Amino acid sequence: MKKLKLLMRCSLLSGLLALSAASAAIAETDACEDTGETHIWISPLNPKAYAAMKIMAVATDGAISDMAVVDSQGRRTPLQSNPRGGPPWSLSAGLDGLAEGEYRVEARRGGNLLACHWVNVGSRNGQERPAKGWNLATEAFYAAWIEELFGAPVEENLSFPSLEPVLRDPERNFLYNHLGLNEDRNLPSTPDCADLPYTLRAYFAWKIGLPVGFRTCGRGSANSPPRCGPASVKTEFSNGNQSQASFRNVYGQLTNAVHSGSARTGLDDDATDLYPVPLSRETLWPGTVYADPYGHVLVLAQWVPQTSSRPGMLLAVDAQPDNSVTRKRFWEGTFLFADVASAGPGFKAFRPLVRSASGGLRTFSNGELVDNPGYAPFSLDQEQMSPDDFYASMDKLINPKGLAPRQAYDTTLDALEEQVQTRVTSVENGEAYFRKNPGGVIPMPSAAGIFEAIGPWEDYSTPSRDMRLIIAINVLNGLPGKLVRHPELFVMNGASPQAMKAGIEQYHARRIEERKIRYTRSDGSPWELSLADVLGRKHAFEIAYNPNDCAEIRWGAKPGTEEYSTCHRHAPEAQHAKMEQYRPWFRDARRPTR
Repeated sequence: MKKLKLLMRCSLLSGLLALSAASAAIAETDACEDTGETHIWISPLNPKAYAAMKIMAVATDGAISDMAVVDSQGRRTPLQSNPRGGPPWSLSAGLDGLAEGEYRVEARRGGNLLACHWVNVGSRNGQERPAKGWNLATEAFYAAWIEELFGAPVEENLSFPSLEPVLRDPERNFLYNHLGLNEDRNLPSTPDCADLPYTLRAYFAWKIGLPVGFRTCGRGSANSPPRCGPASVKTEFSNGNQSQASFRNVYGQLTNAVHSGSARTGLDDDATDLYPVPLSRETLWPGTVYADPYGHVLVLAQWVPQTSSRPGMLLAVDAQPDNSVTRKRFWEGTFLFADVASAGPGFKAFRPLVRSASGGLRTFSNGELVDNPGYAPFSLDQEQMSPDDFYASMDKLINPKGLAPRQAYDTTLDALEEQVQTRVTSVENGEAYFRKNPGGVIPMPSAAGIFEAIGPWEDYSTPSRDMRLIIAINVLNGLPGKLVRHPELFVMNGASPQAMKAGIEQYHARRIEERKIRYTRSDGSPWELSLADVLGRKHAFEIAYNPNDCAEIRWGAKPGTEEYSTCHRHAPEAQHAKMEQYRPWFRDARRPTR
């Protein structure tokens, strides 16, 4: 009898456990929605049966462990996911072969359900685009989309002739053909540096169904940063207009309005497209914009954490006047920071669009963004920083454990070499132009116009890039002194800063001889330069930005040498005279005021 009662109790307990598990599964299914800090996104918007589908889960509060798809019979298929970021954290996966029907996509952390999303495969009714406005979820998705768009091994030199091949690559672009209209075919997308962040933002808004806004701004003056007019808010995408023609229209309007002054607005100005954010890992998400004081703009793409064997890195992308798009690492030679009255430089986020009391759209003021949990907070911290303080703060964020001096030197040397290699492409683009247009001369603007012109001069000259190269050379040469000024940034293992400085100076002399680059001379032959050659030609780079000069001159070759012997194209004497007049700007590495 006791045995029978025991069996009955066990049977009852098993039944209760089964009922409890079933009830939990039902409750979990009933609660299948994106809430809280994790959201799931599906592309294309209306997946077809047995066709390719992409899934991305994005969280703002921690890493996501895994994703799975559950069919109507409760059968669970784990997804092979690619993790990225943090914060925000994301998992992305590809899936095909699903039959028509309703499926549940789940994202979990340590076995706990974080988010759940229903998807109808093969539905003829179609699905509404889920985004209703710019909020924490869509901002996190935007950051994760940017990170995947420009993802690649950190050692890879990632470069594209324009943004078009990036957006047209379904392996990179999670939103490729998201609307199912073949809408990315022949899509125009050739932004320059100022247009790039706006283009990425508008493209994402088009695909997800969000409004976008931009302002027409001035260029500022020697004593004040640019000022902007009222925001032009475009609601076509959020009102259901999904056609490529709709995007083309908005893209054309924003590229006509946006220029280098759009990002250089004052840090405390409310009437802007972008606002300054704190220098913290929690706020500098991919998609954050960096505006330097002289007009160049970059978009953050990826944080690479520091490990015991590899320094940390902060990667960004920028576009050039020739429309090329290149990934670069954060360092003083690329991210210029200066205390000038003519600009508000630094890291900035897009100002959110929100509903006003009248039902229209407006932008948040700075005060509304100070403690708003839905967006990166407004901060004037960067306004109080000297360049030295700014770079020291960023060094601590990127490599919180500090770097050994040689490790820091090699990282800086790698960044300089990367910058020189990018210039190789720029000079070659100018040579390609003259091969197609032999005998022509590109007009040269005057004064500050050499940095802001349009047409062939903008496309093929390199004054801004060469000024950055000169700054980069100064940074590398100045690294030994930084060991003494900021010893707290380095791991010295008991050695004195002065001893480390002497050691790095010797190391520097050897390493710049070992690193080589090649450019193509006028006759098509390659010519090799060591980085020691490049550093030694800093004086020549002060007047080497004119595309009317041959490649040999633009790389600092001296007349009478074998390297120079293949040069047969020279800029007019009047242009050389102007370049000599402007040489002090480059020698002092400071752009002129307008």
